[in-house]
Amino acid sequence: MRKIYLDVCTLCRPYDDQSLMRVHLETFAVLMILKAVEAGRYQMLYSPVHNLEISAISTDHERVDLLLLLKGMALECEVDKRTARVRAEELVGKGFGIADAAHLAFSEAAQADFISCDDNLLKKCKKIKLQVWTGNPIAFCDKEDLK
Repeated sequence: MRKIYLDVCTLCRPYDDQSLMRVHLETFAVLMILKAVEAGRYQMLYSPVHNLEISAISTDHERVDLLLLLKGMALECEVDKRTARVRAEELVGKGFGIADAAHLAFSEAAQADFISCDDNLLKKCKKIKLQVWTGNPIAFCDKEDLK
């Protein structure tokens, strides 16, 4: 089964201001991806970075919803954490933020497609050689022909 890794900004997309067309379209794409996970088409993964970032969300219902979503639909990445840490440190050295670098390192270690709504992060990903596909939820749905 194909593995996917959605970063926290992607998981939070349904809680963002839906009056913006882009946000609305990305939200729809995220929901399509989650539906495909439920149907068994993909295996969604999460890492300790998810727990740290989600625990810092100030809105109670959003934080609880996301933690329950991960618990119910995702599996924790089973990777060598030392290797992921070394890779994350390399990515930080290439200009990635600490959390973004850690997400990418776990995604690579698990060989999971990496999905983000963060344009700046995805631009940086395109500039370096990553071992996994990276893109936004709409691009993922297009690539996978999710309808």
